[in-house]
Amino acid sequence: MSEQQNKGLVQSCYDAFGRGDIQTILSNLADDVEWTLEGPSIIPFTGKRKGVAQVKQFFDALATTQTNQKLTMEPLIAQGDQVAGVGRYAATVSANGKRFDTPVSHFFTIRNGKITRFVDVTETATIADAYRATSAAGR
Repeated sequence: MSEQQNKGLVQSCYDAFGRGDIQTILSNLADDVEWTLEGPSIIPFTGKRKGVAQVKQFFDALATTQTNQKLTMEPLIAQGDQVAGVGRYAATVSANGKRFDTPVSHFFTIRNGKITRFVDVTETATIADAYRATSAAGR
């Protein structure tokens, strides 16, 4: 695929996320996709995942623990089979109403029209604080 096609594929996944259409995202992943967002375990969607079923768990964790999700990405940059973008992700933790808003950087690898690798680099301290407030509220 061309760089423009790779950017278009990633943009279509962002558009699907905005609509809550996770199935479209999953259908654009390679069977053995690697999906990574490193961070503390208090954040239920961090970790390294492999395969579409595990990536679905990532989106399930977002959907069941957050509301009012908003992802905004700047124009995407493509070089060969790599696509990168920077932006912001904001959401409200369902359990306590605590809102967070953090910068994000996303890196994709695309082969044969499918996403084979995704790395999310974000400022997890703010997100962890929002989730910790859930633990503190329960005390």
